[in-house]
Amino acid sequence: MDAVQRHRSMYKGTTPPWKETYRKRCVERLKNSRSRLLEKFRQMGEDSGGSKRSLLVQEVMEEEWSALQSSNHSLPSLWNGKGIRDVYSAQQELDELSAFEEIQQELIAQELLILEEYNSSMRYEEQYINSVLEAMEASGRIICPVCHANNLTVTSHFTSCPCGLYVNTIGRSITSEGLQKLLERRVTEHMEDCLHNPSFSMACNTDGSPNLMISCKVCDYLSVVL
Repeated sequence: MDAVQRHRSMYKGTTPPWKETYRKRCVERLKNSRSRLLEKFRQMGEDSGGSKRSLLVQEVMEEEWSALQSSNHSLPSLWNGKGIRDVYSAQQELDELSAFEEIQQELIAQELLILEEYNSSMRYEEQYINSVLEAMEASGRIICPVCHANNLTVTSHFTSCPCGLYVNTIGRSITSEGLQKLLERRVTEHMEDCLHNPSFSMACNTDGSPNLMISCKVCDYLSVVL
């Protein structure tokens, strides 16, 4: 009796004993692969919005099955570059088929949820940027990128906000128009490689002078704005 036959006789008519462990590991790997998923999503460009196929689920399932199989040699090597569909074809008589399909559908739902959260975040960011630009164009003032509530005071000596933002700009010829361009340039620079929302904060440089910084926890982007 070969390995696959032994495998069939052991688990036929039962819930596969590896199912829950495998499911948890697949879900965890998919969550931890968020950046890889979003990169695939962005690479698809305009076609990504209408795509119905999963982007990362098969890779996640293959990777986790290989990891599980390496620690449990009673499990057969199911992927040999042929893909999950071929596994299903080879496993038609097994209860593993329904387990694989159930896990796959859960992962696809998780993937769609991640992409929808990402799209919602992008829509919010676009709306916020548009509202900020419209407000600046209408008033000639710049909304503070740190607190998003107050207008910045920009003079030839300093840029400040009641929220605590303060940058000494003596000798730097900073104007409202110049600061607006700096903010737009840094946001655009970040969005060339990452579409997550960056954040703005104050930080001191090596000589203790405060700077306005832009950063992103997702892609580790960090740059001085002012």
